[in-house]
Amino acid sequence: MFETPDLLQIFPSFVWRACLKSDVYAPINKSILSSLEEIGAPLMNLKPGESWQSDHNLHEQEQYRSATDWMKAAADNVLDYLKVTHTGAKLTGCWANVNAPGASHRIHSHRNNYLSGVYYVQVPEGANTINFFDPRTQAGVIRPLVSVFTPENTEQVVLKVREGMVMIFPAWLQHSVDANLGNQARISLSFNVMLTDFTESIARPHWKPGIRITN
Repeated sequence: MFETPDLLQIFPSFVWRACLKSDVYAPINKSILSSLEEIGAPLMNLKPGESWQSDHNLHEQEQYRSATDWMKAAADNVLDYLKVTHTGAKLTGCWANVNAPGASHRIHSHRNNYLSGVYYVQVPEGANTINFFDPRTQAGVIRPLVSVFTPENTEQVVLKVREGMVMIFPAWLQHSVDANLGNQARISLSFNVMLTDFTESIARPHWKPGIRITN
């Protein structure tokens, strides 16, 4: 018989999520919807299966500040959890997504950033999930049948979301959104985060000069 075995999880992929309290997110979401209407977002008149995205500069506009401040606070929380040493982080992009009933978003990732995230504004029943996919390309070479899906044997994880939720994950982690099966548009703000000192310090070689290396 084996002694008590160790089951170690190495190289995990994290997804961080938290919900604002209803008295906090309700006025924020109302303001976002009003601001999106002002820029011509088709919140009510998209055809079934259609999607709409805004420009990616919403984080630079004052009317979205109440939401982007929470995005930044969430990102700082994640960086603290990851023990990342840095001199600052900032949103590099923020844009609105409007998905009509029947609309989906194909699998993708966000390039040239450290973190990506989503803030949920309007989440109808039937459109309250997001999918994340195993980033280990070789893990899918053999996929035997399993009796029960667990974090160790699945290649896709489906997470539920709701209004007022902020979700953050590595920018390289592939994700998608299934077709909206609800009866109204699903509305969210996506955003990216990058470390501000990346080119000044992080991209520099981490070895120290004067060290002799022998093979």
